[in-house]
Amino acid sequence: MVLVIVLALFCKDADFGLKKWYFSRTKFVTMDKHFEISLQYRKFLYSILKNTPKDVLVSIPSGFKNNIWWNIGHTVTVQQGLLYGLSGLPYTMNMEVAKKFKKGTVPEEIPTDEEIEAMKGVLFSTAEQAQADYHAGKFKEYSPCETSAKVTLNTIEEAIIFNGFHEGIHLGTVQALLKAVHHPKAV
Repeated sequence: MVLVIVLALFCKDADFGLKKWYFSRTKFVTMDKHFEISLQYRKFLYSILKNTPKDVLVSIPSGFKNNIWWNIGHTVTVQQGLLYGLSGLPYTMNMEVAKKFKKGTVPEEIPTDEEIEAMKGVLFSTAEQAQADYHAGKFKEYSPCETSAKVTLNTIEEAIIFNGFHEGIHLGTVQALLKAVHHPKAV
């Protein structure tokens, strides 16, 4: 069996119907790992959102231009833009909420308790829906874009991978904000 797979992968004329299976299977396994990592980031952010007092969530320490609340909302909003917006699909979160956290915005108001509770759910629903939509093949088209990190994204897979990088940056920023306000949850 291994020889057949090797032949199918490396010999132009030897297809055996296995090239497509192997590559599509590998792509799903690899992309599932990226979705799993994103979900772990979201679990960290959920824990912070759940266990941090509102006054700390909205505090903007000296040297920062935003707060923990904004960074959490921003990660969800950017994921929606990278995956859904650039694929020509509607966001799976409320667009009015997304507008508050898009790139270039700053925190303008203190969230209500209801908004904080809603964000806890959106952290997971958007991550899980993106994975389901990816497997369902809903991301059929993708408009290439260059990110502010000077990374050009040409495919949905590249966007999913870059999203993990972006979420990691903002998780780090959240940790820095927690330290700056001397919160015990800071790692």
